[in-house]
Amino acid sequence: MRFTIAIDGPAAAGKGTLSKAIADRLGFAYLDTGLLYRAVGAKTLQGVAAIEAAQVLVADDLDGDALRSPDVAQAASKVAVLPEVRAALVDFQRAFARRAGGAVLDGRDIGTVICPNAEVKLFVTASADVRARRRFLELSDKGLVTSFEDVLADVRARDDRDMNRAEAPLKPAKDAVILDTSTLDIPGALRVALDAIEQQMPTS
Repeated sequence: MRFTIAIDGPAAAGKGTLSKAIADRLGFAYLDTGLLYRAVGAKTLQGVAAIEAAQVLVADDLDGDALRSPDVAQAASKVAVLPEVRAALVDFQRAFARRAGGAVLDGRDIGTVICPNAEVKLFVTASADVRARRRFLELSDKGLVTSFEDVLADVRARDDRDMNRAEAPLKPAKDAVILDTSTLDIPGALRVALDAIEQQMPTS
């Protein structure tokens, strides 16, 4: 079976946690496409040109806690606005999406650009304050020193950059199910998502 679930949304909306839970529940393969851009961003911080970094990216580049740092997140958001970088990563994502056995992909433009024909599209969002609080707690748990105000400013800056870029701006696909997680815990969000997915699953 080839069945693609495209999950988009802004930073810290919970789409990564939700996507992994959906993939685990359904037995589908999972790809955090944001890691592709984080890996490219990390390479640019080491002095590699963004386009070159995207062209030579390999699976091993997607491993490591360093890709979750605030500096890498900002670098990822900056390289993601470059059309040449996005083009270099499109084929990898589309091939993954149509692999046998089903696939869940999360990112910023999966339902609108990468997989416009995905069987299910979800747009996971939450208020900026809620998302900043989640990210602040996540960073604090990892021992990274920052302030809530700095994290909120970072979240808003990334939203502005992602939503207003010329190439593949962050927005819901016209046929996406909007899932606001501002007041939902993970089990609650998972129930809503699975209900939407099951309506599109083949019955036989």
